[in-house]
Amino acid sequence: MVRGLREAGVEKLFGYPGGAVLDICDAFAVEDSGIDFILTRHEQGAIFAADGYARATGKTGVCLATSGPGATNLITGLANAHMDSVPVVAITGQVTTRLLGTDAFQEADTFGITLPITKHNYLVASAGELPQVLRQAFHIASTGRRGPVLVDIPRDVAQSLVSAPSGGDDLGLPGYQPTAEGHPVMLRRAAEALLAAEKPLIWAGGGVIASGAADEVRRLAELTGAPVMMSLMGLGALPHHHPLSLGMLGMHGTPWANWAAKECDLLLALGVRFDDRATGRLESFAPHAALVHIDIDPAEIGKLRKPMVPVVADLGVALPALRELVAEQRQEGRAEAAADGLPVATARWRRAVAKRRSETRWPQVDRPDCRLHPVDVLSELGRQAGPEAVVVADVGQHQMFAAQLYPVGGPRRFLTSGGLGSMGYAVPAAMGAQAGLPESTVLAVVGDGGFQMTGNELATIADWRLPVKIVIINNGYLGMVRQWQELFFERRYMAARITGPDFVKLAEAYGVRGLRVESSAELGAAVAQTLAHPGPVVLDCIVEAEANVFPIVPPGKGSEDTVEVGSMGQ
Repeated sequence: MVRGLREAGVEKLFGYPGGAVLDICDAFAVEDSGIDFILTRHEQGAIFAADGYARATGKTGVCLATSGPGATNLITGLANAHMDSVPVVAITGQVTTRLLGTDAFQEADTFGITLPITKHNYLVASAGELPQVLRQAFHIASTGRRGPVLVDIPRDVAQSLVSAPSGGDDLGLPGYQPTAEGHPVMLRRAAEALLAAEKPLIWAGGGVIASGAADEVRRLAELTGAPVMMSLMGLGALPHHHPLSLGMLGMHGTPWANWAAKECDLLLALGVRFDDRATGRLESFAPHAALVHIDIDPAEIGKLRKPMVPVVADLGVALPALRELVAEQRQEGRAEAAADGLPVATARWRRAVAKRRSETRWPQVDRPDCRLHPVDVLSELGRQAGPEAVVVADVGQHQMFAAQLYPVGGPRRFLTSGGLGSMGYAVPAAMGAQAGLPESTVLAVVGDGGFQMTGNELATIADWRLPVKIVIINNGYLGMVRQWQELFFERRYMAARITGPDFVKLAEAYGVRGLRVESSAELGAAVAQTLAHPGPVVLDCIVEAEANVFPIVPPGKGSEDTVEVGSMGQ
């Protein structure tokens, strides 16, 4: 088992022991594995850490848990990785094979429970299968549309001795052949559509990050002049400062990105799944646009919106080919060029988007008085930590403020739970990211609610001296719940107020430095101290309790129904 992990290139394993995996843990004690076994304080922390490690490094994250409750505590993390296409291999213990199905102590049908929320899973019947199973698991997790794979190992299998064969070329997966290269006819049609469009727009999703295609998106955008909007999962596909970057679209997206989506005549969708939080009411999303959709998963193409040009391909392979075809057709004189080399109509489109952006109030801040606002905190963090930092956002208002305002400098520098929206994600995921990128500045941006779900991982952070900077946006509410109750439920606040401990004292109890800031005047110095400290820090930011994140497209509505600051009683 340990040798199989080492052969797969595993350097970090996040886990929590238990009876059914003691033999595996013992192998780590006996075998000189070269793998850091990072003991977390909860199995959910282990899989979120593996997820954060995978997203930040591009490698496959690995976690270990025992049978029964250990395995079921991985469920949220598996679903999270499955929704966001994150390569994770989860190894779980199981009761002995003769006890399967008898309701034995700490037995759960881990295989059956996880079947809908994993890319693939295994129940290992004999030790002889294990070397091949591990090779398959890592290959499946990290290729095609990436995702989590679970390997469930009964204890008697873990106790068996087996002579592990050397790895061969044959993985024994004849039916698993993900398509990498796009069909040449479809790619040529996509190139023709891009050059014929007067208002082309690129929509970059999480698939761009996963496939390592961010540079290719930039090159294609610069060649065609098409602005680029990004989904929450696609942030970093184009650097924040790039002149063609429109930032995030969707429910809390930038007004100019949502406007561009409404006005474009060609939408090039790259590695996206047309999530409802991005599109709003689907009927009103990009209503005038012909759609070119490129995705490695054929199930996503046409699932919600039928494309004019469908391309099943890995973006890292397809986009260079598409760019070459666009350049070739332009050289053949198929598009009238302006002085800057771009098509005349496209140059007009870029000016229109820039004009819309310059006329828009941003950021949209509902500031009742001079108290500290989340916008202040995220703006100051961005100013001091800069675009090279890795930002791990939890789920809620602070997540949207971070997505709107942080100057993300490139791919794998903005990590968040996008599809599942798992509160409690940020602290353990930042821990995993920091373990994988020890020289990077890693910021965990969390709410006081989400922090209390997995803040116990401060103990792991302290044990391993991981210099994670945890910034708590502390408003005393479950902020997004309260905002929706304010806007859509006539301020009937129910189960939205939340109390918490003194987070500074809590951090210090774990051996972590704690700081608190309550005003804008104190903010700059507090952030500077946080970033300068060589170890982990918890910065507790006491912000305006009823600050809202704007703009917001109400659920089930389109961008034409956007609520701005000053609307609906604000």
